[in-house]
Amino acid sequence: MEKTIINKVQKVVKGILPFSLLTLLPLFNSCNDFLDIQPQNEVVLENFWKEKADAASVLTSCYESLESNDALTRMLVWGELRSDNMKAGSSTPNDVNEILKESLLPSNPYCNWAKFYECINRCNTVCHYAPQLQQIDPNYTEAEMKANVAEATTLRALAYFYLIRTFRDVPFSKEPSIDDTQNYILPATPFDVVLDTLISDLESIKGDAVRRYFVDESPKAWQNSSKVTRWTVYALLADLYLWKGDWDNAIKYCNLVIDYKRQQYEEALQLYGNINDVALIDSVPMILEKPVGMTTCGYAYTTIFGTGNSFESIFELSFESPQSVKNDMVSKYYGNSNYPQGYLSGSDILFKDVAQGNNTLFKKTDGRAYEGGELSGSRYTICKYARQSVSYKTNPVPSTEKDLGLSSSLRAEGSPYANWIIYRLSDMLLIKAEALIERAQGDDFDKAFALIDIVNKRANDAVNGTRSSTLKKSDYIDSKAAMEELLLDERQREFLFEGKRWYDLVRVARRDGKNTRLVNLVTRKYQENVNALKIKLADPNIIYFPYAKNELKVNPLLKQNPAFTNGDDTELTK
Repeated sequence: MEKTIINKVQKVVKGILPFSLLTLLPLFNSCNDFLDIQPQNEVVLENFWKEKADAASVLTSCYESLESNDALTRMLVWGELRSDNMKAGSSTPNDVNEILKESLLPSNPYCNWAKFYECINRCNTVCHYAPQLQQIDPNYTEAEMKANVAEATTLRALAYFYLIRTFRDVPFSKEPSIDDTQNYILPATPFDVVLDTLISDLESIKGDAVRRYFVDESPKAWQNSSKVTRWTVYALLADLYLWKGDWDNAIKYCNLVIDYKRQQYEEALQLYGNINDVALIDSVPMILEKPVGMTTCGYAYTTIFGTGNSFESIFELSFESPQSVKNDMVSKYYGNSNYPQGYLSGSDILFKDVAQGNNTLFKKTDGRAYEGGELSGSRYTICKYARQSVSYKTNPVPSTEKDLGLSSSLRAEGSPYANWIIYRLSDMLLIKAEALIERAQGDDFDKAFALIDIVNKRANDAVNGTRSSTLKKSDYIDSKAAMEELLLDERQREFLFEGKRWYDLVRVARRDGKNTRLVNLVTRKYQENVNALKIKLADPNIIYFPYAKNELKVNPLLKQNPAFTNGDDTELTK
C-alpha cells in the first residue's frame, strides 16, 4: 500500500484500554507514515493531516479494520453461532464449541471487540480532522470533506450496530484518541441511547454521501457497493429504525433503496435494450436463477456470492484478487476445495430431506437449500460463500440431490477472496415486509406478503411462468403471528449463514419482551440437555455476549452482564 498510515506510531496512547485496547500500538496498523512523535511521549496527529490524500488514507484504514479476519470472524460468530443454523463441523476449535454449546464465558476470545473499536476510532479521527483539513488544503473541497465524513460516520455506525446487537450496552464515544490526556474509562451506554444517536448521526449526513462512484458499465463499478454510498446509509437507517420499532421510517428508507434499484434497471434497459439476467419480479428487479436462454439454475447465487458486487448489492466488504487482504474466515469456518468441511456445519433441520419434500423450512424446488449446504458424511457442509459457482437443473423436480445434476466449484484454499455482504436488495424487501407486518395497518399484510413472495419466487425460479409461487397467501394473511413466522422463515432461508440469524432472533426477543420464540427455535438443533438449555436461554440477559474478562480488568466502570457473573471462568485457548 502507498504511504498511508503507521510506522511512526511507537507508543500506546494512555487511557484507551477500556475501548478494548482499541488503539494500542497498532492504532493505524496497516499502512505507513501516519503520526510523528514530538516529543517522544506525545502523539501529534496534526503533523499528518496536511492534504486531502491523508483523509483518503485514514478512510481506507477504516475499511481495513472491518475487512480484517478478526472482524469478519466476529460478524459470523456473533451473528450465527448461537442460532438454530449452526452446529460443529470438522476440527472445531474449543472456543467455538463452547459458544455452540451455550457454555460462553467472559474469557472466550470471541468476547474481544478490539477490531470494531479500532474501526470506530479511525472513523472518529476522520470526523475530527477532515473539517480542519478542508481549511488547509485548497484542493480539498467542502463537498469532498462532507462525503468523507459521511463515509466515516456510516462505518462507525455500522461498527457500533454490531456491538450493541452483540453486547447490548457498550462504551460509546465519538471522540478520537488523539492525545494522552483524554480519559477513555467510560461506563457502558444503554442500547437505546446508542441506537438513537446512530440514527441521528446518519440522518445528519445522509445528504452528503456519494450517490455513485462510477457509472454501472465501468470496470470500476464494483466499487459502488464496496464503498459507502448514500444507499448504504439508507439501508443502515432502515435496519436501525427496524430495531427501534419505527416502522414508517424503516419502510421509507427501504423504499428509497428499492426505487434506486428500479432506476438502475431502467438505465440498463435504455443502455442495452434487453437484459437476460435481471428481470422484474412483481415490479422489483432481481437477478434470475435461470436467465433467459439458459437451461440451468444457480446464476443468481454465482453472481451474488461467487463473483460478488452484483446488481443487487448495496454494501459488501470486498476482497479483490490480488490484493493482500484476504477473507480467510470463509475458508476456515465454511470450507474450501482442499478441506470442504470447515469448523462449522449446518443444522440438520435446515437441509434434511429437502429433495424428498419433507423439510419444514425449504420446499424441494428452493435452490437456496442446494446452494447453501450439502450432506457430507454425517454433517451438512456449509457451501454458501465457499462455493464460487453453482449450476443445476430444475426440471424434473428433484427426488434426490443427485437428480439436480448439481455441479459447483469450491474456492481454492489459497484464493480466499469471497466478499462478505452486509446489505443487498433482499434485505430491503424483507426489512420493509417486517415493518409492514409490525405496523399492521390497512393492507399492510398484503403488501408484506407480496414482498416476501418476490424473494421466494426468485429462489424457486418462479418467474416468466416457469413455476407458480410456493407460498399461499391464504395460509398467512389472516394472522399477525403467522405473518411473523413466515417473515422469520423467509429471512432464514434467504440469509442462511450470512451472519444475521441470531440477530433476527434477538430482535424478536426484544420486541416480545421475552425469549420464548428464540428459545423454541434455537433449541431445535440440540439433542441433549434440551430442557436445561431452555431454562438457561430464558434469561433475558443471556441473549447478549458477556464483556471480555480483560475489559473488566482495565475499565472499573464496565459492569458485567448479570447472566455471566457466576460460574467457573477458566481461560480458553483460541
